Amino acid sequence: MSSITVEKLYASRNQDLELTLLNSEAGMEKVISNPELHRPGLALTGFLKRFASQRIQILGETELTYIRQLTPERLGEVSRTLFETAIPLIIISKGIIPPPEFIVAADEYGTGVFSSRLSTAELTNRLSAFLDNLFAPSINVHGTLVDVYGVGLLYTGKSGIGKSEVALDLVERGHRLVADDVCKITRTVPDVIIGTGSELLGHHMEIRGVGIIDIEELFGIRAIRMQKRIEVEVNLTFWSETDDYERLGVEDRRTTILGVQIPFVRVPISPGKNITVISEVIAMNHMLKVYGDNSALEFTKKLSQKISRQSQTLDYLEADLE
Repeated sequence: MSSITVEKLYASRNQDLELTLLNSEAGMEKVISNPELHRPGLALTGFLKRFASQRIQILGETELTYIRQLTPERLGEVSRTLFETAIPLIIISKGIIPPPEFIVAADEYGTGVFSSRLSTAELTNRLSAFLDNLFAPSINVHGTLVDVYGVGLLYTGKSGIGKSEVALDLVERGHRLVADDVCKITRTVPDVIIGTGSELLGHHMEIRGVGIIDIEELFGIRAIRMQKRIEVEVNLTFWSETDDYERLGVEDRRTTILGVQIPFVRVPISPGKNITVISEVIAMNHMLKVYGDNSALEFTKKLSQKISRQSQTLDYLEADLE
């Protein structure tokens, strides 16, 4: 499970969220371990049953209007009760400054209180987007990701089978490299997985017999992408006469990555086979299927109709005795 300290959140998103620290830095080392946000409406009245204390607390104009009408004694009591739950931090929207009693209680329990000039809705949207991306499930896979005609093709297979060489040929034909050798895959929403390259490797590529090359330097900025949605996995495998390979493509094979199902295409490698052109066909055929046009099913349907017509004609001629 991912996590981030309040200090790192402030350092990385200070300008975007327009944050200002209102109390001491004692709460900067607290850890945020939950990506969800919470508005502590009932908690400010002292009702803490089922209170989501592990989440970042967002206070808006409504909450501040309520606590300002409390007496100083009652406000101090409510504030201490709230901060006793060990919440990671509080952010107050619209640049509103809370009463002194609230700040004193926050310092007493070492909890950071921030003010943001953003509206409550804008603050929630920006912070949620950042946290969702930070806490999104991810894995690293050994593979190469290329954007081919706008379709993210993830090449997998044994080391040395030629994934990098295929990607290099695709880049030379005008397609764009996302990641080589190590691809970080993140599930951003329930049915979408995004691939990015390694921060260390960047857009470098290892070509056996040549060495390490820099795709961006060789082919220019148009030859690379920082990230791309993964839509098809292309598994490269050595040709074997004993294996059964797909011939018609009627049955869609699928694989699952981080709980997301995507099409799976197994391509055998043999001398003289143009995997680059096949890759372009895979991408274009995938887009046809997305638009509702399945060539394999259409061919099978036409073939079945042709056979049926021939069979009916034969039956008629056999029954015709004139």
